[in-house]
Amino acid sequence: MAHVELTKENFESVVTGNPTVVVDFWAPWCGPCRSFAPVFESVAEKNTDIVFAKVNTEAEPEIAAHFQIRSIPTLMVFRDSIIVFAQPGALPKSALEQVVERAKALDMDDVRKQMADKESSAA
Repeated sequence: MAHVELTKENFESVVTGNPTVVVDFWAPWCGPCRSFAPVFESVAEKNTDIVFAKVNTEAEPEIAAHFQIRSIPTLMVFRDSIIVFAQPGALPKSALEQVVERAKALDMDDVRKQMADKESSAA
């Protein structure tokens, strides 16, 4: 298995303890989630330098509520504990690979600066 199961007990430590975490929000009854699972696993196996994780929204409703998950599957990418990508819907393998590569390539100092600028202009 190429991914980590996230629970309310380990979510924060996994996200804060790893530079990049790709999270799949899913549920066992969800057909698109089951179809996306092999794509997620395949990309995870090729990117062992980052953490791929799954949140079962049925078993972990508090996490799903915290992130306002309205449809599944939903994919989120955290870099340095910051959400840098969030999108509902199953992605094709090539699109997921692009998301992962773009997340790896981000200049996080620039991301933090953009966030600070956005916060100061909103104040």
